[in-house]
Amino acid sequence: MKTGASRRALLLAIGIAASLALAAVATGAGPTYDLRNLKGSIAADGSSTVGPYTTAAAELFRKAGADDVKVTVGISGTGGGFERFCKGEIDLADASRPMKIAEAQKCKDNAIGSWRAFTVANDALTVVVNQQNTWASCLSVAELRKIWDQGSKVDSWKDVRAAFPDVPLKLFGPGTDSGTFDYFTEVVNGKSKRSRTDYQASEDDNVLVQGVSGERGGMGYFGYSYFIENQSRLNAVQIRNPKTDQCVAPGVRTVHSNAYKPLSRPLFIYTKGSSFKRPEVQAFIDYIFDNEVKIATRARFVSLTKVQLQRARTNFLLAVRAARRGK
Repeated sequence: MKTGASRRALLLAIGIAASLALAAVATGAGPTYDLRNLKGSIAADGSSTVGPYTTAAAELFRKAGADDVKVTVGISGTGGGFERFCKGEIDLADASRPMKIAEAQKCKDNAIGSWRAFTVANDALTVVVNQQNTWASCLSVAELRKIWDQGSKVDSWKDVRAAFPDVPLKLFGPGTDSGTFDYFTEVVNGKSKRSRTDYQASEDDNVLVQGVSGERGGMGYFGYSYFIENQSRLNAVQIRNPKTDQCVAPGVRTVHSNAYKPLSRPLFIYTKGSSFKRPEVQAFIDYIFDNEVKIATRARFVSLTKVQLQRARTNFLLAVRAARRGK
């Protein structure tokens, strides 16, 4: 049995170790990589929301000197990315939601080994309507649920709110492999996958943009960056915050202040343990955190807060140390 003194000494040692790790992150200490000497390839797949972020990171990574590292990015959806990740087919899984227990079990069953989840950016999941829609400037979560819930028979805007015009409602949204679909249905309808099925689904957000912009009564939802790229063709719907009862527009400020609830969310890149041991993969993740605001701005994403970035850098540093110990 440990004495009180020995327990205090143990706690002090743990505290010192944690402080040193945080200090290393805060001062920028940690591994350094000569990008010009890196070679190899990195395969990423998954979320169509996160895909443009990873693509922007890869482009800047190459321009920074990593000319001999080829980064390929697919957009099969978060679920599709995790499926490939757990089969060992890719190094990185782009995800707009955390990995599910069942997906983690598949990774374990396939002897994938360890993996790490890195929070790389934030998103303001954006509900969009056609530019001719001048009536639905702000909707409550309850109204979104009325539209999108499983078994919903709402087929006119007048069914959503009596004051709205009797214009046919045409819905466009991500497919069931999408993490955006999972997140939206969970926070709006109360359960992941719980959704009406009579809408035009696509894993390609550009198809959804085209659909909503082509229908006067069109509505859809996808990541914030796709709205910013197409804001000349679409209107973003403000969401009534259930706590403050105020209408809040998606944006960097409203996400960072937690005002854009419940449709703000973190975004992730998962790295396979065996892949993370490779210097080019470590260097790529390291580059992301060293240039996180620049990448987010280029890809039109919401950057991490200072607290989020510090946690992410600590997570990265611990992952590097674990990789060097062969774990």
